[in-house]
Amino acid sequence: MKYRALGKTGLTVSEIGFGGEWLERHSLEECVALGKRCRELGINIVDCWMSDPEVRTKLGEALKGHREDWIIQGHIGSTWQGGQYVRTRSLPEVKEAFKDLQTRLGTEYIDLGMIHYVDQLSDWEAIQTNGFVDYVKELKAAGTIGHIGLSTHNPVIGKLAAECGYVEVILFSSNPAFDLLPASEDINNYFVDEYDAELGGIDPVRAEFYKLCEQKGVALTVMKGFAGGRLFDAKRSPFGVAMTPVQCLHYCLTRPAVAAVMVGYDTPDQVDDCCRYETASEAEKDYATLLARAPRHAFTGQCTYCNHCKPCPSDIDIAMVNKFYDLATMQPEVPASVREHYKALPVNASSCIGCRDCESRCPFSVPIAERMEKAAKLFG
Repeated sequence: MKYRALGKTGLTVSEIGFGGEWLERHSLEECVALGKRCRELGINIVDCWMSDPEVRTKLGEALKGHREDWIIQGHIGSTWQGGQYVRTRSLPEVKEAFKDLQTRLGTEYIDLGMIHYVDQLSDWEAIQTNGFVDYVKELKAAGTIGHIGLSTHNPVIGKLAAECGYVEVILFSSNPAFDLLPASEDINNYFVDEYDAELGGIDPVRAEFYKLCEQKGVALTVMKGFAGGRLFDAKRSPFGVAMTPVQCLHYCLTRPAVAAVMVGYDTPDQVDDCCRYETASEAEKDYATLLARAPRHAFTGQCTYCNHCKPCPSDIDIAMVNKFYDLATMQPEVPASVREHYKALPVNASSCIGCRDCESRCPFSVPIAERMEKAAKLFG
């Protein structure tokens, strides 16, 4: 298992995570077996958004005796009322549900306290003034949570969270299908049967959101990495081709700022399948060639940092130069941190000899030599 820094939190997480999705349909013994297999394979981050008391109890049993091995991403605002899940901002209900989460997971300390499911601008504005954010900050000040996070499917809200100063981790729905779509306050819009034929490449707002998180040191953990499984089925996929779990994982893990992909498992074998990502060949991970040849919705002209451009005769890390260039051009002036990271590269864009061999290998027809020239001029 490979591990990544979780933004500026000081924590290190496995790049494959344990999403608590689907636990409600499994027995206690099956849930414990899932937790055990995750732990055996080096997975150390788990998400619990579910308010179902039985699910929380099962997950608590899965973590029992091994609390120190886990970084828990626990949600604040997810409640169980009248036998069903309810997202709420009512502080008495929020506090009761959070205490229940601690009790059932068997811990007084939640590493990442996630403000649960903010997709609407009105909701974002409300939690700033109705005491909700104040309560979350109080939990952090008291040491009950280690870091403040937020979950959203809307990149507009994600950008606000990344810029607010107190959110350190964002749980965001990321996959190549969702990335095509414009921001929406309704998650159902991401699961439509057909996408607009005019869509092509990553939506600019989503691209800017990823880059902003990278720039601010705000970590991303990923949900919906498989788009509910539709990407595995050519008939249901908006690309008209079937992807593998390894390809989906690699796509997510090559987005800027992403630290871990939270995967829902039904069986220990599915944990094994996802963790095979760590030993997969570059050919098995390759999503770029597949998407470039897909009959619908190409990513033409956009660098996805896939590294197909390698090798460079000048040994330039082209994907990294492109990433720093994209980060730098978001601001009126090049941020000092981005400039320093660029300078730290062993070889930079000024070493480009303009041979364009890289362009012949790029699946998305990115004008790489031109971008190297622009990067060299921008960074000096």
